[in-house]
Amino acid sequence: MLSVSSAARVAVRRSLATGTRKAGARTANGSARRVCHENVRFASASTAHATDVMARSMSSIAEPNPSLFSGKMQDLTGLDPSEQLRTDVRVMGSLLGKIINLKCGPEIFDKVEVMRSMAKSWRDKGAGREPENAKEAAETFAELSSFVSSLSSEELGLIGRAFTHFLAIANAAESHHRSRLIQQSMLQSASQGELAALPNKMDSCGGVIQSLVNKSGVPPETIWKNLCSQTVELVLTAHPTEVNRRTIIDKHKRVQKLLTEADACRAMGVVTPFQQMSLNDRMHREIGSLWQSDEVSRVKPTPQFEAERGTLVVETVLWEALPTYLRKLDATMRHTLGAEYGLPLDAQPIKISSWMGGDRDGNPNVTPNVTREVCLANRAKAARLFRQDLTSLATQLSITNCSDELRQFLGSDAREPYKEFLKPRTEDWAEQGIASLRSGSAAYVDRVGTDDIYLSKDEIMEELLVIHRSLAMTGNPVTANGALTDAIRNVSAFGLVMVPLDVRQESDRHTEALDAITKFLGLGSYAGWDEKTRINWLQQQLTSKRPLLRPGEWNNHPDIFSPTAVDTLETFAMIAEQHEDSLNAYVISQATSASDVMAVVALQRDAGVKNPLRVAPLFETLEDLEGAASTMETLFTTPVYMGIIGGKQEVMIGYSDSAKDAGRLAASWAQYETQEELAAVAKKYKIDMTFFHGKGGTVGRGGNPATFNAIMAHAPDTINGQFRVTEQGEMINQNFGYHDRAERTMDIFTSAVLAEALTERQKPLPEWRTMMATLSKISCDAYRKIVREDERFVPYFRSATPELELSNLNIGSRPAKRKAGGGVESLRAIPWIFAWTQTRLNLPTWLGVGEAVGDVLKSKDADVLRDMYENWGSFRTTIDLVEMVLAKSEPSVAAHYDKMLVHEEKAKELGAEVRAIHAGTENAILDLTNHTTLAEHNTLLRRTLHVRNPYVDCLNVLQAETLLRLRACEDPTEKKVLMNILITSITGIANGMGNTG
Repeated sequence: MLSVSSAARVAVRRSLATGTRKAGARTANGSARRVCHENVRFASASTAHATDVMARSMSSIAEPNPSLFSGKMQDLTGLDPSEQLRTDVRVMGSLLGKIINLKCGPEIFDKVEVMRSMAKSWRDKGAGREPENAKEAAETFAELSSFVSSLSSEELGLIGRAFTHFLAIANAAESHHRSRLIQQSMLQSASQGELAALPNKMDSCGGVIQSLVNKSGVPPETIWKNLCSQTVELVLTAHPTEVNRRTIIDKHKRVQKLLTEADACRAMGVVTPFQQMSLNDRMHREIGSLWQSDEVSRVKPTPQFEAERGTLVVETVLWEALPTYLRKLDATMRHTLGAEYGLPLDAQPIKISSWMGGDRDGNPNVTPNVTREVCLANRAKAARLFRQDLTSLATQLSITNCSDELRQFLGSDAREPYKEFLKPRTEDWAEQGIASLRSGSAAYVDRVGTDDIYLSKDEIMEELLVIHRSLAMTGNPVTANGALTDAIRNVSAFGLVMVPLDVRQESDRHTEALDAITKFLGLGSYAGWDEKTRINWLQQQLTSKRPLLRPGEWNNHPDIFSPTAVDTLETFAMIAEQHEDSLNAYVISQATSASDVMAVVALQRDAGVKNPLRVAPLFETLEDLEGAASTMETLFTTPVYMGIIGGKQEVMIGYSDSAKDAGRLAASWAQYETQEELAAVAKKYKIDMTFFHGKGGTVGRGGNPATFNAIMAHAPDTINGQFRVTEQGEMINQNFGYHDRAERTMDIFTSAVLAEALTERQKPLPEWRTMMATLSKISCDAYRKIVREDERFVPYFRSATPELELSNLNIGSRPAKRKAGGGVESLRAIPWIFAWTQTRLNLPTWLGVGEAVGDVLKSKDADVLRDMYENWGSFRTTIDLVEMVLAKSEPSVAAHYDKMLVHEEKAKELGAEVRAIHAGTENAILDLTNHTTLAEHNTLLRRTLHVRNPYVDCLNVLQAETLLRLRACEDPTEKKVLMNILITSITGIANGMGNTG
């Protein structure tokens, strides 16, 4: 994007040396003596003019006529992949540069250039990692820091916005480029005579099905049966990790659409000057609009808004993308397996659910009425979408001939029977319910009779299948397999609720509610009973037909039923009201015992829930994971519980909190072993167990950008064709925000679950298990020694990172902590990861790993560890992820935060110790992987980091300066300005790093 001449840099450095800066000076220990920074100009007009002239002569963002069509026109199949991406980024960067020049003046433009050039120079000198260049690199970084400290608050804001927007449009270009590469691959496959409905890749059904048939010799019928029965359920959550406003995201989508149109024009080979001018002008307008839009969310979202925003991806993308993908999957199956092995209409390889509006764990804003409203809103949206589809379908089905079955079903001799058949009114009913709730009515009266509407997906599915059979029987199979098939697949995937909600609440809330009930009934304190007494009492209640309480009784006794107990009991009353399919599972966070699960079963029974939600305990901490198998065995040996669950059980594994509790390495092994143990217990008692994987987007929260490899790394015999997983925050937009990206994501999930089921994988050898126990012990102890036991850690964490300021981000409706007060243990996993990602230290992902790996490599068991890395895919995946995060980390940047923000000497000492551990971890990982540089085989990552790092470095220096001023500022007006700058920098760093929490 940017470059600047050495003469311009000299001019700027001279201006710094003349002391033109008027703001407060630093003391000897590096702390700031500012109150608030006044707006000052850092250079004379003549210096600015000289810098402007020289910068313009060199800068790629000052290209006089940036065009999407610069260079030689060529067909898509002949594109140089990296060159086209560079061109897109350069053109959009140039447009951004022109806009900055126009709107802010050349002085701001030049300062952006100077900062980028300094950061690039620092990188060229090794960024502090090369001893021979360390002194020169340190001097360059000091110049960058000094330059940033000379800027006024206004300049900090504008320059921060420039880097943030560049990284955002670079993201858009890279995201589009991934789609371009898939399209290029498909065209090449087609030129070789392949169907090319799906990519012929190892992480696509196009490649996996072919490999299973041709290389592994799996019978086509076996593959077909697996595909017909397997399900990936993607659960959208409102976890606050999406820092970009919806408005900005929509603009980025339009940018990508323009890049797609430009590709289409290039593919034609000839484009008129008018077409080129039109596309260039539209791109200019979009980037101009981005620059002039407010990228900061000014209002904290409500749970209803979160649900509205989160499910928008279903309305705008998945509603079309899912049936399109299934059509391609069906074609691939028939082409590779045989014409008779198509995908059945009612198959559910992909399902979508949500936590938005149902997850009340630690979020007092999610009330029973909120869940009611979100359920109705989802039904209204689904009805609206189905109405559009069925209306369109009816116009296509003006056919007068139909089957006797359809005539009989219709009960009339309508001239156009198909049109007559398609008249649902669900939307009116749902909208009416929402209006009543918002007016304050606790219950609403149906003005639209429920006899006239669809409430169950089975009702509409049956009718659509009648139409499908009628068309097939009357000689219209092609028509039957068109839009009608897409509608049927959407009914199967989304039902009439679009996304059913899970309800989630912490176990203590259920204990509190039952404690109030037993006290009210004069039975004593449930909370004070031991586990055996609780289970015995709960069994009695589950076999009794007498309710414990009359509905609403809790409202009459505020002395016994606290507000939170009332809220819990009202939640179960709300569950009892919901129509079929509106709700999905009841997830119990912080579950530790069998009584935690039985309590929810009993509360549902007492509330009169006709079709009880399946209850899924969430095992989160290391201790909870280690006790999970025992907990479930207790349940499976309890007759009344076994009689209720019908041979099926869901268990949720918490990846985020277990990693925060024990460190990444110990947590990952505990998760692996726990799933093995739970699968064995389920098999022993003939239970069909589904694991629900609570993963975040980052590695520190269980995420893995290589989804296929991540699924293949799970313990064998634990997935069994059923994979339920959370999709959170920024990952929802990254994976499903665009039609082609959504198709690709669904394809990766489907192919991975298929390959996992039908591929023989290496199970851990006994000596590997022994080694993992050793590694886990060493790593957990090392991790906890710093995070839990070192009294310097909490002060260091809160001063060296923006953790305290993160609560001001309006990106989520729930508090950053489950409970007020407390230290790191009470902090949610997202801000924990978020804070360390911002400073580029990424501590939670690697802390403890280096100590464990390094110790073993120095011992007599080193060969066992190396054998594990070479031959055990699950372990190699874990180590490779740690290596990737280390490659993205920058300890020198983290050291700068310490220098600027950490004032306690003991905390500073800890920071230096942590960075020394980081260096040791790098060395240990390089030794184990036999690599000379981090991520040396990941060419794409290294290229991406090479381009992005200078821009993110600038934002880090800018953020540290902003935090320094903000924490010293007492002027409310200036404080608000600085907070906006901080939020912009947080957004930019998140865009540059590719994730947040």
